[in-house]
Amino acid sequence: MDKIKDALNQAYGGEAKAALRLKVYAQKAEDEGYKQMAKLFRVISFSEEIHGARALRVLREIKSTEENLASSFESEKQVAEIAYDQFVKLAEAEGNKEAVLHFSQSRDVEETHAKLYKQAMNHFMEERETNYYVCKICGYVADGILPEECPVCGAKAKMFVPFE
Repeated sequence: MDKIKDALNQAYGGEAKAALRLKVYAQKAEDEGYKQMAKLFRVISFSEEIHGARALRVLREIKSTEENLASSFESEKQVAEIAYDQFVKLAEAEGNKEAVLHFSQSRDVEETHAKLYKQAMNHFMEERETNYYVCKICGYVADGILPEECPVCGAKAKMFVPFE
């Protein structure tokens, strides 16, 4: 059973990476004026998402919303506090300023994700409704109010995508 679980985890990871990569490829094709190629990349990305979701279901990774919140909170905390700190140190040691900026901003954004999950866990039964705004540059998520400037990367308000 452990071999099957490992295989399912590998399948999920591969499908998740493929889905994201293909979404980025679709945006690039769109930017270059290749609308049909962009559509193809989006379609296959969606198909890969279906494969990844099926693997998660077979792994029994999808629990109650309350359990999913708690699990997501712990995951974001660990990524921010452990993984990205190590990545920043590695990039600094290599002298790769672009990677340092990416890793440090991603770490800061992961910390805000953890805070958002914690707030949601604290107000779970209330089902508080809010709008979110996501920075297209670094991924920062603003809760309720569109900032004039991203607190992580400095992007202007026009660089945020609303989720209302």
